[in-house]
Amino acid sequence: MPRTARLEYEGAFYHVMNRGRGRQRIFDTDDYYQAFLETVVEAHHRFNLQIHAYCLMSNHYHLLVETPDANL
Repeated sequence: MPRTARLEYEGAFYHVMNRGRGRQRIFDTDDYYQAFLETVVEAHHRFNLQIHAYCLMSNHYHLLVETPDANL
């Protein structure tokens, strides 16, 4: 069964989250946290995403992202 179409529009807000399989850790060390944040900054610059909030836990993360250009 296909998923419903994603709605994209300028100025949309998205709650993005991901969790390790079986709730396993995805951030084992501070280096993993730092690498993830560097990737988020790269996405911000590359796609003009606005990151309004984030929460990094050892086994999952949450991002509140705005897409000014409707380009998720």
